[in-house]
Amino acid sequence: MSLHYHCPICKLPLALNEKTLRCDNNHSFDFAKEGYVNLLPVQNKNSKQPGDSLEMVQARRSFLEQGHYAFLQTALANLVKPLNANIVIDLGCGEGFYTHAIANNTQATVYGVDISKSAVKYAAKRYKQCQFSVASISHAPFNDHLADVLISVFAPLFDEELSRLVKEDGCLVVASPGPMHLKELKKYIYNTVNEHTEVATPTGFKQSSQQLITEQVSLTFSDVRNLIMMTPFAWKFRPEHWQALEQKQHHKVTLSFYISQFVKTAL
Repeated sequence: MSLHYHCPICKLPLALNEKTLRCDNNHSFDFAKEGYVNLLPVQNKNSKQPGDSLEMVQARRSFLEQGHYAFLQTALANLVKPLNANIVIDLGCGEGFYTHAIANNTQATVYGVDISKSAVKYAAKRYKQCQFSVASISHAPFNDHLADVLISVFAPLFDEELSRLVKEDGCLVVASPGPMHLKELKKYIYNTVNEHTEVATPTGFKQSSQQLITEQVSLTFSDVRNLIMMTPFAWKFRPEHWQALEQKQHHKVTLSFYISQFVKTAL
């Protein structure tokens, strides 16, 4: 099997020998029993356990398993399928919810990268049709101009790295919150709920298409708790907010997403 990783320390290609990746400078990285490889050197970590915590990963996994985001998952897989890609990289793949759906809908080799070891461990254990690694998406462990398609779902965009990773005729697919995404929950913590705007076009790309998909769902308190715990504003919820939420048996919540497609522009 040929994998397209490069060494996160010296940038030389990594060759696979049994369950170890090794470069010509003898830097080596072993695959974990779950099937992923950790390509995040200790010196590149900004904390002991960077990325989403195990608690966040478990909350997101529990919520996504209920199928509430399945319409976004399907839309992304259907968008990538006709692109006839050979290599797809999901930057910030989390537990692989979108990664594996894309892999099931294409003949491409699909890589998932995330800085959270807890998330990648779960993804690799469950989705064997993908290649998963722990790494920073700001310095992804791949050679220049490797990917036909880059995927980014609610992840930070690093313009220079995106341009480096994708082929000259490749594309970038970004999922980001729609205007009124989770507006009902945000009303508990904000006096004014501001609408999300579409993601800015990264440097070196031009937008080729965009769609806005929206659904309203009815959630139990358990679902709402998991949904909040997997969002960046979870820390803003105080005890009185949780009490108010728990008093309601069901919650109508708006789920809304922009799906933006960008094409790399010629130099």
